[in-house]
Amino acid sequence: MKIFRSHFTEKESDITIISESKNAILRAKEAFYYHRNNLEKFILENNDFLISFSPVTVKTDLKIINLMANAAGICNVGPMATVAGAFADLMLESMKVKDENDSIAVKIALVENGGEIAIESEKPMKIALYAGFNELNLNLGFLIKKHDCPIGIATSSATIGHAISLGQADVVTIFAENATLADGAATAIGNVVKGNDIEGSIKKGLDAVNDVDGVFGAFIYREGKIGQIGKIPQLIKIEGNTTTILKEKIEDYFPNDFEFIK
Repeated sequence: MKIFRSHFTEKESDITIISESKNAILRAKEAFYYHRNNLEKFILENNDFLISFSPVTVKTDLKIINLMANAAGICNVGPMATVAGAFADLMLESMKVKDENDSIAVKIALVENGGEIAIESEKPMKIALYAGFNELNLNLGFLIKKHDCPIGIATSSATIGHAISLGQADVVTIFAENATLADGAATAIGNVVKGNDIEGSIKKGLDAVNDVDGVFGAFIYREGKIGQIGKIPQLIKIEGNTTTILKEKIEDYFPNDFEFIK
């Protein structure tokens, strides 16, 4: 089985799509631009949706807006804290829709949008956990198996990347029923991991996981201390670096059957 990987950027979005179906990848790209257009138009008339750090009530038929608003309400965060996960979910959804160009249903579907990931795959997938320049770095990852899917994975960090976090965690990785919810929950739980008591702050974050419906589990790393709770995929060791890890994690499972497409 040949596996295809496509990567593209659009303004703030940095997206990778993986599937055995080129048609599914094309559908995912179309879905991205469709929903991004809807989001941009909505924000122009509803600035609170863009800037609020708290849930916002909406009245609209736009799927991406309702998806984000619902997850934000569950996690008690602003809607934009869920935007990357929402795009990933909607793109994944489009990949799973069988059209006249697909003779069989898609078996491998992965969308990664700025670190937030939506997966539904019959084949195992390796996901690297990047924790910056510290003891974890790229040594740890998760093996996503068929029984874990569908799954959403999102990471929040106060020390890595441009996203806003009010906490002090190096990494808060959330596993949930979808990426939109995981995205909002990662922000919410990351915000409470702070203070001089490192272990205590991690425990506070883990305790907060139980308050978010739809979250399966969490992995938290801060200043050399690790905590985890709930149901998380199998932890694995991953060798590699930031420039090759995405390619390596697929080729480990599909040697000589992996192709980059645009």
